[in-house]
Amino acid sequence: MDEAKRTEIRQWLLRSQRDLRAAHRLMEGEEPYRDVAVYHCQQAAEKAIKAYLTYQDTAFEKTHNLVALLALCTPLEPAFAQWKEVAKTLTP
Repeated sequence: MDEAKRTEIRQWLLRSQRDLRAAHRLMEGEEPYRDVAVYHCQQAAEKAIKAYLTYQDTAFEKTHNLVALLALCTPLEPAFAQWKEVAKTLTP
């Protein structure tokens, strides 16, 4: 794997981790911000999937639709199919 691809994957994963950390922080305290936390969960999933697709050299359109992104992953790794219902929940 060339360095440019490695860097791109690393960036997707770092952004995904930051979104997850943000979601956790938003759920802490007396008044959690659930709506914003869920948004960051969706963003974390999206970025992690895009990291995987980049690793697999699979092109994807600019989209936030997790179901569409998973549809690209499933032929490469059938285990991704188990996340379809979660993707349907997070996408809206």
